[in-house]
Amino acid sequence: MRIGLIGLGRIGSFHVDTLAALPAVETLVVYDPVSALAKQAEQQVGVGAVDSAAALLSSGLDGVVIAAATDAHPELIGLAVATKLPVFCEKPVAATADEAVRVQRLVDGSGVPVQIGYPRRFDKGFLAARAAVESGELGWLHTVRSTTLDPAPPPPAYIARSGGIFRDCSVHDFDAIRWVTGQEVRQVYATGSNQGEDFFVEAGDVDTAAAVLTLSSGTLALVSNTRYNPRGYDVRLEVHGSRDSIAVGLDERLPLRSVEPGVEFPHEQPHSFFIDRLADAFRAELTAFTEVVAGTRTSPCTVADALEASWIAEAATLSRQVGRPVDIAEVKHN
Repeated sequence: MRIGLIGLGRIGSFHVDTLAALPAVETLVVYDPVSALAKQAEQQVGVGAVDSAAALLSSGLDGVVIAAATDAHPELIGLAVATKLPVFCEKPVAATADEAVRVQRLVDGSGVPVQIGYPRRFDKGFLAARAAVESGELGWLHTVRSTTLDPAPPPPAYIARSGGIFRDCSVHDFDAIRWVTGQEVRQVYATGSNQGEDFFVEAGDVDTAAAVLTLSSGTLALVSNTRYNPRGYDVRLEVHGSRDSIAVGLDERLPLRSVEPGVEFPHEQPHSFFIDRLADAFRAELTAFTEVVAGTRTSPCTVADALEASWIAEAATLSRQVGRPVDIAEVKHN
């Protein structure tokens, strides 16, 4: 099949190599507003490069992957849907939940499949955790702990356009919690702090955040995030039930040092970034998209799924600002 890729920044450049290596992808066409990035991909990977999004979308594609800046997502999804092209778009759907609602209205009834990028849904550990919950072997769930700790902050320009830590970082935890537990989030109580660079404060953001989520059955989920974890990229999930408890991410590359006497952990080089921690999951995610394009699979993460995670992020953002718990119903609308 012939796949297009829009955006060759940090994640887009990684997707070039992944897509080019997939057996189902015969031809890959790329575009980035920075023409040098497209030329570089053309020379290094052997893909085709075009000089505009319009040229890419009209080049006889079977599907398109959007890895452009967040504020470009709604327009690009709309253009792809208008040309009846199956779409994979990196999260979030849009910079705000309100914009994402408009995208959902556009997609609904179009008949065009849209998949939003949440790679933890394709990580083997997270898949095993979801299966354990679904089987009932854990009993009823009382506590979930979800963690995303970045090794170092993104550039100031990225933070200024990110929408804040809850919309940009924690949203992966929010989606994973919904997906693994099969429950909806009813209420959020969130807080944050700044002890690092001034540009977080200047952007109205925080560099470290925590949130307590109350789920539909009464399960409590604890989310922890920071931009400062110099040991490496730490993504973990714990699920505690009335019969058993399990964890995702407790492997030999966990970026956490034990100080227990006689314990040497970890034994291997810690995960340095999301690209190495979730490389297999990204590959599985884009493989799934080729199946969506082929019509053999429905979207494994729809705009509606992504929108639910966005509502949680909106509630967390508001909760931090006003200093109180916020019900999802307070921010959610159709």
